[in-house]
Amino acid sequence: MQNQFSRTEMLIGKEGIEILNKAKVAIFGIGGVGSYVVEGLTRAGIQKFLLIDKDVVDVTNINRQIIATTKTIGKPKVEVAKQRILEINPNAKVEIFQEFFMPESKEIIDKSIDYVIDCVDNVTAKIELVVRANKFGIPIISCMGTGNKLDPTKFEVTDIYKTSVCPLAKVMRKELKLRGIKKLKVVYSKEIPKKTGRIPSSISFVPSVAGLIIAGEIVKELIKNKK
Repeated sequence: MQNQFSRTEMLIGKEGIEILNKAKVAIFGIGGVGSYVVEGLTRAGIQKFLLIDKDVVDVTNINRQIIATTKTIGKPKVEVAKQRILEINPNAKVEIFQEFFMPESKEIIDKSIDYVIDCVDNVTAKIELVVRANKFGIPIISCMGTGNKLDPTKFEVTDIYKTSVCPLAKVMRKELKLRGIKKLKVVYSKEIPKKTGRIPSSISFVPSVAGLIIAGEIVKELIKNKK
């Protein structure tokens, strides 16, 4: 019988679909990158989500966040994302935390999570996510800077210590080295950021591509590791 995942099953097999259905992922930051991670994973067959973000949808988000429309302005991003997930797959289980994740945050990451996805902007939060994921032995992927960039073909998936150009990646390399973290899978761009002012500039097709790359990496890794 045909269902919303029939075409995906043709590609990854029934076992692959079952692996994705059982996997639990935690996505920190439901913005330009994170909202597309949610979209890609939901449509691929992931059914268990933890969504963490304090913000509400703002009119300035419409240019790059798939959850942002004129109808969702002012609504919590995690609630809008949860509703979107359930509209795509009513069988999904979604826990939401409307809060900023920081070192003092508790009771979000635990061993029940199969993958942690870091799409936050705050360096302190990014470092803490890596430290906690390592503590629990959970795979993590972290997105570096996507603002002030125009070329989505410049993204690469690599280890943090092999990155260059990206200012955020430079800070992360230094901070992780100080903490003895020897590796971190990241998506980053080799494009030199444009200087556009104090507030980062953005466009629809850059953070979205980064988010879908991350979704793809997670799906491939989950299937590979579980088989």
